[in-house]
Amino acid sequence: MRRISYLIPALVVILVLALSSVFIVDERNKALVLQFGRVVAINEEPGLSFKVPFIQNVVYYEDRILSSVIDPLEVTPLDDRRLVVDAFTRYRISDVNQFREAVGTGGELAAEGRLDGILRNELREVLGSVSSNDILSSDRALLMERILSGAIVKGRAIGIEVIDVRLKRTDLPRANLDATFARMRAEREREAADEIARGNEAAQRVRALADRTEVEIVSDARRDGEIIRGEADAERNAIFANAFGEDPEFFEFYRSLTAYKNALQGKNSTMVISPDSEFFDYLKSDIGLQ
Repeated sequence: MRRISYLIPALVVILVLALSSVFIVDERNKALVLQFGRVVAINEEPGLSFKVPFIQNVVYYEDRILSSVIDPLEVTPLDDRRLVVDAFTRYRISDVNQFREAVGTGGELAAEGRLDGILRNELREVLGSVSSNDILSSDRALLMERILSGAIVKGRAIGIEVIDVRLKRTDLPRANLDATFARMRAEREREAADEIARGNEAAQRVRALADRTEVEIVSDARRDGEIIRGEADAERNAIFANAFGEDPEFFEFYRSLTAYKNALQGKNSTMVISPDSEFFDYLKSDIGLQ
C-alpha cells in the first residue's frame, strides 16, 4: 500500500516531464527551441519533437506565404507631379534564426514594420527616379521588378524572402486631383465653346447663303415678271394699235368707256371737272347715244 502511494506521484511527475519535453511542429509552422533566450535548435519539419522540460521553450513562426499592406505613400517623380501610392507585398520567413535575431520577441508584427520601412524606401527611390508617365504606363512592371529586387536583398537581412510587390492604386493627392478635374472641366468647356462658335459661324454662312439665294431668286422672278409684263403690254399695245388702225373711232369710244368705268366706280363717286372737258365728249355726242 505504501509502495502504491509513492508510485502514483512518481508516475504523475514522469507524465508531466514527458509532456513538457514533447512538442508538435505543424506543417504550417516553423519552430525555434530556446534555452534561456538562446536558440539551441530549429525544427522546420512537421512532426513530433523533443526539448528539455522547464529549461527550454518553443517559439512558433508561420511557414506559409504572408501578405502585408503598405500604408498610402506619397512619392514625387522626376516631373514633380506628386502621386499617392498604395502597395502590398507577399513574403515568407526563410531563416527563422536570423528572423529571431532581427525582430526579437516582436515576431511577425515587428517584421511587418521593418518590411514596411524597406518597401517605402524602395518605392521612393525607384518611383522618384522616373516620371509620372512612366509610373502610369506599361513600364510599371519593370519598375515593380526593380522594387522587388531591392526588397529581396534587404529582406534577407532580417530572414525574410520577399516574393512579390504590387501597386494597388496610383492616384494624385486630393488637392491635385481637384485641380486636375477643374482643369479638365475648363478644357472641356473651352472645347465646347469653340464647337458652339464654329457651329454659329457655319450657321451664319448657311443663313447668309440662303438670304443671298432668296434675293437672287426674287430678283430673277421680278425680272422675268417685268419682261413678261412688258412683252404682254407690248402685245396689248400692238393689238390696240391694230384695232385703232382698223377703226379709230371705235377705239376712241372704247377707251372713253374704259375711262368712265374706272372713274365712276362706287355708288357715291363725285367728280369735280369742267362740263366742257373732253372727258365727256362721248357722253354728249350722238355716237354715244346710238
